[in-house]
Amino acid sequence: METAQAKAERIITEELGRLGWQQAELASRRKHDPAKLEIAARLRRETTLSVKQIATRLLLGTAKSASVRLLAAARQKPCSDPTQRSLGI
Repeated sequence: METAQAKAERIITEELGRLGWQQAELASRRKHDPAKLEIAARLRRETTLSVKQIATRLLLGTAKSASVRLLAAARQKPCSDPTQRSLGI
């Protein structure tokens, strides 16, 4: 069975490949880069990693600032799930 950390690394590798980025790109991009936030959001959805762990791995700054940015990004993105949309999530 895949550990949360191993799954996170697999997802990061997939996303970096999709973006055409190398690992070093995470360091050179801004903390609030939309693509980095997309990766972080996917990690939150698909793993049990904490925001602190995700922020550290993706170089998003502090856990608190990463959490605020993730929440803001989630609010801006239209929800495709009708149940969540009706609940205002």
